[in-house]
Amino acid sequence: MSEVEARARAAIEAAHAADPEREDGRAAEASYADHVEAWLPRLVEAPSLALRLAGRGQHLERWAIPRADFPEGRGGYLRWRSAVHQRQGERIRELLAAAECDGALTERVAQLVAKGAPQGDAEAQALEDAACLVFLETELPVFQQQHERDKVVDVLRKTWRKMSPRGQQLALALSLPGEARALVDSALASKA
Repeated sequence: MSEVEARARAAIEAAHAADPEREDGRAAEASYADHVEAWLPRLVEAPSLALRLAGRGQHLERWAIPRADFPEGRGGYLRWRSAVHQRQGERIRELLAAAECDGALTERVAQLVAKGAPQGDAEAQALEDAACLVFLETELPVFQQQHERDKVVDVLRKTWRKMSPRGQQLALALSLPGEARALVDSALASKA
């Protein structure tokens, strides 16, 4: 690992440490970042430093803008998500600049984290695929218990549409618990 990467990762990890949510005694954000990062080499042959750092910062301080601060429903959710992405891009830019990262690297990571890359950007797609795979692998079992079946199936359809063919292929190979697999199968059967 280069000095630049070590400094950048240390800055991101310090920010993750402030996450009030814990998972197995660790900041939940850091655990989430581990999962995202683990998928990247399976999606891209040799993930760039920018992509690896964006994977580490994918949920950077997401907790800082509570979902409850926005109205219920899809419109409120979309406004919340947009505000979170914008803030995450700004924060990763601050952190990487303070870690003395190159300006071009800093801007590229900020663009990826803020979801500001142009349509068709391969690294942005890999990051999206990784996030979708983490959702399916680690969050779906809890999500399905919190929501009605029709909503879960709808979310799974939307998740599937966001993914590349490679991401979908990896998703199909996941070993999901019975009900989660049934919900995915239902979403795919009705995705037309």
